[in-house]
Amino acid sequence: MKFAYTIVYVTDVASSLAFYEKAFGFVRRFLTPEGDYGELDTGHTTLSFASKALALSHHPEGYRFADEGALPLGVEIALSTDDVAAAHQAALAEGASELAAPQVKPWGQTVSFVRCPDGTLLELCSPVSP
Repeated sequence: MKFAYTIVYVTDVASSLAFYEKAFGFVRRFLTPEGDYGELDTGHTTLSFASKALALSHHPEGYRFADEGALPLGVEIALSTDDVAAAHQAALAEGASELAAPQVKPWGQTVSFVRCPDGTLLELCSPVSP
């Protein structure tokens, strides 16, 4: 078994892709002609976005989407970087909301949290040393 990808259901797939491209320098792998599904080249595991309409075509009973409600969903995406402070500022500059400024945890890892414009909870963190 191999963890292949995460798909975030969003209102505007192209806007979500653009946020990650502008804030963090990821490269768009592709976007369907319909604009309802897209992927970023993020390494071994793919970060993908799909439209709410596409999500509902798979599960018509519905979802609680990340942009619904004042509190983020209890699921996060984590991006590892050697410069958490710079990544945090880049996310804010591209429209993310700050949830927790960068701080060094007792185990030595630097961590911050933002909520992306599409509602996704995003952790920015330094690599964990074994």
